[in-house]
Amino acid sequence: MKDNKTVLAIMAHPDDIEFLCAGALARLAKLGYRIHMAHVAAGDCGTLEYSSDDISRLRFAEAERAAAVIGATHHCVGARDALIMYDEPTLRATVELVRRVNPFLVITHSPECYMIDHETSAKLAQTATFIAGAPNFQTLLTPPARPTKDVPYLYYADAVEGKDRYGRPVEPSFYVDITREVKTKERMVKCHASQRHWLLKHHKVDEYTNNVRRWNGPNGQRCGVAFAEGYRQHLGHSYPQDNKLGELLGAIPA
Repeated sequence: MKDNKTVLAIMAHPDDIEFLCAGALARLAKLGYRIHMAHVAAGDCGTLEYSSDDISRLRFAEAERAAAVIGATHHCVGARDALIMYDEPTLRATVELVRRVNPFLVITHSPECYMIDHETSAKLAQTATFIAGAPNFQTLLTPPARPTKDVPYLYYADAVEGKDRYGRPVEPSFYVDITREVKTKERMVKCHASQRHWLLKHHKVDEYTNNVRRWNGPNGQRCGVAFAEGYRQHLGHSYPQDNKLGELLGAIPA
């Protein structure tokens, strides 16, 4: 896999990737890596005004625009909000995605987060990266993608607000400096205008603009830079043990 230059970020909903790991993806894109951004669900519940189908189409287009900011390729696995299940159809679809993209490195949600959709997406990513190389696992699509040859590096981004469902801190293993990419990250987040407008109505505050700096600023203060994203590496059996993401982007120990 030494010549593979493909990175896949797979998270639950349109905009999750932009909030949680777009800084690292922007840096990797600058280094010449091919970036793929995939959301498991369609984003069909993130609205107070549109129908399920209409908001899904709108959010797909917004995700396409956000990915284009860094020259990334965009995918949707096809589940529905709050219905991301660790079940046979969703797992088969996720494995097919991993096989088609064939990444050497994958970034997903923290396994501990405030929302089951996020946690389930992390679980799907873990199984898919492990089993994608097994020829006997069938995705049932025609024609199917070929099994991968290697287990990719797998990384977990920060939990939302850096805490689990009990409010306890979910500490990263290392930080990535995104100070030079924070404006690019904000530009990607702002592509999701439907969500920005929804939260302006619902929370009476521009959370979409504020959250990037509100979440990544404290990370930066902890590691001596202006803005940073936090990561943990999956180091279970059969997964690569060297910290490739940290090597490429200059890991700052937590």
